[in-house]
Amino acid sequence: MKGRQTLRVTLLSYLVIVTNENDIRSIKKGENTSHIFSYQQDDKTVRMEDGDVYDCIDMDLQPTFNHPLLKDHKMQMEPSSFPVGLDIKPRLQHTFSQVQPSIVDCPIGTVPILQNIRRNQIPAHNIEEVISEGTQQEMAGIRYLRDDVYGTRATISIHEPRVKKNNKDNSASWIQINRGPNVGLADGIGAGSAVSLSSSGDTFARFHVGWQLGALNQTCEDHKCPGFVQVNHNVGLGGRIRPVSIYNGPQYVINVLIFKDPKTKNWWVAYGENNTPIGYWPSSLFTYLEDRGDCAYWGGYVQGPTASSDSPQMGSGHFASDGYKKAAFVKNIQIVDEKNKLVTPNNNKANPGSSVLSKYTSDGYGVDNHGLHVYYGGPGDLV
Repeated sequence: MKGRQTLRVTLLSYLVIVTNENDIRSIKKGENTSHIFSYQQDDKTVRMEDGDVYDCIDMDLQPTFNHPLLKDHKMQMEPSSFPVGLDIKPRLQHTFSQVQPSIVDCPIGTVPILQNIRRNQIPAHNIEEVISEGTQQEMAGIRYLRDDVYGTRATISIHEPRVKKNNKDNSASWIQINRGPNVGLADGIGAGSAVSLSSSGDTFARFHVGWQLGALNQTCEDHKCPGFVQVNHNVGLGGRIRPVSIYNGPQYVINVLIFKDPKTKNWWVAYGENNTPIGYWPSSLFTYLEDRGDCAYWGGYVQGPTASSDSPQMGSGHFASDGYKKAAFVKNIQIVDEKNKLVTPNNNKANPGSSVLSKYTSDGYGVDNHGLHVYYGGPGDLV
């Protein structure tokens, strides 16, 4: 059965996945990954109900513009166009409730920056440890290879998988686009939900964007280092997503869209039923992903020092065979083709599976008029 085949892909960094058909290796420490830039101005501070604190930073002073390649970058305030077909809404077999990232009351002209990513609040070694050599990773979902990818859209179920206390592992539900000559040199961009006690200090599901600059061996997420240009004044990257799905109860999802602007070539991230833009990665950052991607990944992963030897939960913490209302899922998966049109991925290039079937599985893989879909996840060693 195709959905039960072993899945081997390589996680290059925290919240960034690179898929490759043959190559698997441990990641290496990247240069300057621990460098977190300070901000030049705080216009307003917002304390959220869940305790998160955001600074509303002048949009032109957000930390991403400390990047040498973005010193004279002209900010793009909105996409020049969206992929064709976004207005076609899939008919859902089941009932889901849409959730969204943390919404922060920042003034227009500013962007919210999560305060706990400041240098004096997260030691530099924390980031280095997350992506150090020897980091273990496991995953279950769909890898997609050997095709031109100009974007992807998917509906991701939101869960809070259990990650052990005093543990530096993380567990995520994620979509990803990559391109590069091999695993060690691949560029990657992605977005989704993750639980990471070592990064956030709690076990809440949080929304992140992440990227890898393969030629420089650099990785990052959100605003922890320069690279992602945010234009939305309300979405708090790194913020809590709630409510989350309940086992055998209400199911909550988020729609995530990543796409290449056909005019500016920037890679945009949008969320929700209305495809609200959050921001973008300028194409000038990338060596291999500047034009297009050639592989993608949709599903779940766990990563950290003990992700394989003492594995956390993935997805809902239940095996994929448990099905609807019990297992995590990603559905309505589409890609953007060279004509800027949303299409169903080529079924012959999609490979559902798991890297370790005793801990995590994929099941229910299929294709319909609205794309691919699959259940995934499992208890890891928390049985």
